[in-house]
Amino acid sequence: MRSCSAGGGPEAARAHPPEQEATVAEQTPPTYDPRHPSPEHPRRGEAGSRRLTTAQGLRVDDTDRSLTAGPRGPVLLEDHHLREKITHFDHERIPERVVHARGYGARGTFRAYGNAASVTKAAFLATADEETEVFVRFSTVLGSRGSADTVRDVRGFATKFFTREGVFDLVGNNMPVFFVQDAIKFPDIIHAGKPHPHREIPQAQTAHDTFWDFVSQHTESAHMVMWAMSDRAIPRSYRTMEGFGVHTFRLEAADGTTSLVKLHWKPLLGTHSQVWEEAQITQGADPDFHRRDLAEAIDSGAFPQWELGLQVMPDTPDETFEGIDLLDPTNIVPEELCPVQRVGLLTLHQNPDNYFAETEQVAFHVGHLVPGIHVTNDPLMQGRLFSYLDTQLSRLGGPNFAQLPVNRPRAEVDSNLRDGMHQTEVHTGVAVYKPNAVEDDEPTASPEDGFVTLPTPVSGEKGRHHPVSFRDHFTQARLFWVSMSPVEQAHIVEAYTFELGKCFSQEIRTRELSVLARIDTDLAARVAAGLGVPVPPPLEKEGVTGPEEAEPSPALSQLPTEPGRVDGRVVGVLVADGGDLSVVERLRSALGDDGAVVRVVAAHGGEVTSADTALTVERTLLTTRSVEYDAVVVADGTAGTPAGDDARTAVLIQEAFRHGKPILASGDGAQVLAAVGLNGREPGVHVVEQAADVLGPLRQDLAMHRSWERLAALAGVTGR
Repeated sequence: MRSCSAGGGPEAARAHPPEQEATVAEQTPPTYDPRHPSPEHPRRGEAGSRRLTTAQGLRVDDTDRSLTAGPRGPVLLEDHHLREKITHFDHERIPERVVHARGYGARGTFRAYGNAASVTKAAFLATADEETEVFVRFSTVLGSRGSADTVRDVRGFATKFFTREGVFDLVGNNMPVFFVQDAIKFPDIIHAGKPHPHREIPQAQTAHDTFWDFVSQHTESAHMVMWAMSDRAIPRSYRTMEGFGVHTFRLEAADGTTSLVKLHWKPLLGTHSQVWEEAQITQGADPDFHRRDLAEAIDSGAFPQWELGLQVMPDTPDETFEGIDLLDPTNIVPEELCPVQRVGLLTLHQNPDNYFAETEQVAFHVGHLVPGIHVTNDPLMQGRLFSYLDTQLSRLGGPNFAQLPVNRPRAEVDSNLRDGMHQTEVHTGVAVYKPNAVEDDEPTASPEDGFVTLPTPVSGEKGRHHPVSFRDHFTQARLFWVSMSPVEQAHIVEAYTFELGKCFSQEIRTRELSVLARIDTDLAARVAAGLGVPVPPPLEKEGVTGPEEAEPSPALSQLPTEPGRVDGRVVGVLVADGGDLSVVERLRSALGDDGAVVRVVAAHGGEVTSADTALTVERTLLTTRSVEYDAVVVADGTAGTPAGDDARTAVLIQEAFRHGKPILASGDGAQVLAAVGLNGREPGVHVVEQAADVLGPLRQDLAMHRSWERLAALAGVTGR
């Protein structure tokens, strides 16, 4: 396992009228006002006089930075403000998760290739062909359990490895960066994104004032917001979604050498997304779209797979690589600078038997580590080490959540932890401590093969620090923008325009446009044009730097450069009684071996018949929408029938066209396309004479996911 070469280190306050003095005769008992619990010491005063305090009334000096030992040291346990803020946040919702409430899980295995042995002694990674049981939970972040799957949001990608050395949890997302650099601001960004507390709307979306107010003022969010406004935030399926560990980990090899590492999940089906209108339609047509897709794929034997990859970098004293601060969770390391080395294969092959017992009760924790894997002083990661454990105490009723079947380690457990709520183990013995002189079978420590924290030096003055290297908020946001294809850039512009168009405050819109102008003037101009407002000057913010010009990183673009696999892709075939049904069997025969699914669509339920052939109808025009399909085929014999003449057929084809999906018609199916203005000369639209000719053009387009030339033309841009 090679390490990449080291490089150079480079709402406003609410005003209240002044209280009038009252004579003794005029005095009456005070009326309780929750905003003024004490008449002598009101919590709110004149505009601008409010002071942020703890729950105990202690004024806070800084709520944006955790207390650390020096600018780059670990977060200190004595940070009472951090602990109070996150503890309160973790206990806001019972029992639903505060974040990542909407999720779906699956069981599987992870098989190591063995090539990671040079960088880590973690057996599940270092031992060739070792298989480890896993449970994976995918999720959205902001929405409640009842929200839709395909909202624009970050997706959680959390994996629990039941290794023979203990449980390791890789608790990541489908985006490699985050909104804030320090965990002390995590409650703030989530509160800003959640529904407004007075009306509990909008649900599961960020197209509202408080979110954009926060991110436009906390400009460290600029990079993550760019990802959230991209197609990455509306994945086609969990199966076609990348995953990232977000933070930098420190790996330790058997010989004691260490490396700084970022972890990636690479889907073997490629990384694909929906387009925005498609995602919106899906929210209404099938709010369970992603969980249904995953469950059906596993049930059908099309097991989703990802490879785990490592970006391995030298463990230098400054913990940077090519001028990129590896402790800043708003940074990526471009794959062109440090390639991702693939070290194992994850396969999901079993759906849960019970959603609550497994998917709802699975408990992840960033601090679940095994020998060979260590955390770093990333201040967001350090806060998560506290937050996740604290959350489980609230959600799962006590400290014994590890005894639940979905969480139970496969390694032997022998601890001196006792009692507590939901205790299921029947412990014996009287000495629950060590050393003791009353029992001779006490468990002993394992300094040779146990987890030993690396003795890294820690020094520095206590304080709420903001390292200088954390102050470049725009270079990586620009890197992401310039790495996108014209089509992807058009989608980002559309997303910013939609979201900011939902804000009521012009001040917030203007401020965010100033942030965009700092990233790229063309991006800001295009969004401003969509909003119908002038472009403000680039944001100037004291202590914040960037952007520096960046070379594009092709790995950030989702556009495929070559045809990919079609496992689980769905082709909808519109047929009619008396028409050519052979196209269905031809497609099933040709695509079935590749794992693609062909579904029969008709104007009615039951069966469609033709001559001596009968096919079961799987979807009717009443029960289907275009979002179910990755490609649409109109069979010969459909024109002039109820299926061909139905207005819903026109809608299905028009939507598939706008979403860039392959469309094919055989025989008189061309007349159905012509009725909605398609002649077969459009990119990704094909007209063939007979069923035998359908496969060639369809297979190629399906493997490219969409017709990118058509999407570019629809977006009014040149190039893919």
